[in-house]
Amino acid sequence: MDNPVLVEVTRGDRVESRHRGALVVTDASGAAVFSSGDVDAPVFPRSAVKVLQALPLIESGAADRFGLGARELSLVCASHSGEEGHVALAGDILGRAGLGQEALECGCHWPFSATISRQIAREGREPTQLHNNCSGKHSGFLCTAVHLGEETAGYVGGRHQVQERVRRAMEDMTGARLDPEEAGIDGCSIPTYAAPLKGFATAFARLVSGQGAAPDRLAAGKRLIEACMAEPWYMAGTKRADVAMMEAAPGRVFVKTGAEGVYCGAVPELGLGFALKIDDGATRASEALAAATLSRIFAAHDGALSETYAAQSHDTLRNWQTTRVGDVVAVF
Repeated sequence: MDNPVLVEVTRGDRVESRHRGALVVTDASGAAVFSSGDVDAPVFPRSAVKVLQALPLIESGAADRFGLGARELSLVCASHSGEEGHVALAGDILGRAGLGQEALECGCHWPFSATISRQIAREGREPTQLHNNCSGKHSGFLCTAVHLGEETAGYVGGRHQVQERVRRAMEDMTGARLDPEEAGIDGCSIPTYAAPLKGFATAFARLVSGQGAAPDRLAAGKRLIEACMAEPWYMAGTKRADVAMMEAAPGRVFVKTGAEGVYCGAVPELGLGFALKIDDGATRASEALAAATLSRIFAAHDGALSETYAAQSHDTLRNWQTTRVGDVVAVF
């Protein structure tokens, strides 16, 4: 059975495109508060689970050894835009571990920020690995390896101790068995493991509720999520949807996007986590659906905030003359 249509794109009075997908909101026990679509089918979470991937950085003591505060920890969980502040802080984190950008194995790409990309091109420069949206996460991986006296070369490999710790932490939090032999390779070269959406939602519910895992692990996750909520710009960048959603309710909402139409998030005060996937991978649809999910979560608890997220779930489309031509609307 196909997943339901969750987001529609209109032009004039007609629906021009439809995005199918699945979403689930759970509590720490894994019980679904509400859901739509097949939430038991394995999906690659991509960057939406960077908080889970950063748990060993805290648990190992590396974050404390290298003095990583809220900004640094937010960047470790980031899919950042490659703006100056992101690049500089990633380099600073590496420096604290006695490393330079040559230690990174994430590869380089042009910054997500078109403004920064144009600036780099105008100046005749090329982007570096520090501009990679995952450079903060990789800096965190390297800090952990240095702290534990491990070889840093090859840290992206599935059998390296760094990635083994990540896999075990994700298994623990999601309740899913993650087989290294069945892993995919993410855009930044680390393994990415497919698991049910329900497992990812449960993992985030556990972290914000303080239930369902060892106290040290839960404390590490809470510290990371609180850092992201305190410093959302470092986790994303200027005019990014993640920042807008977290700044709409400071300290009350965590969200994280992932490639190919994935979002994960949590509402600490309610002890709930959510995960969603748009079948065709469209970011415009996943952003609208994430905001709509938050609107529904808050509907019975904070009407004004629910309305704020409802407005964020509705994006106006304009042509090159800035004429309104249609809308992106969550319809689940």
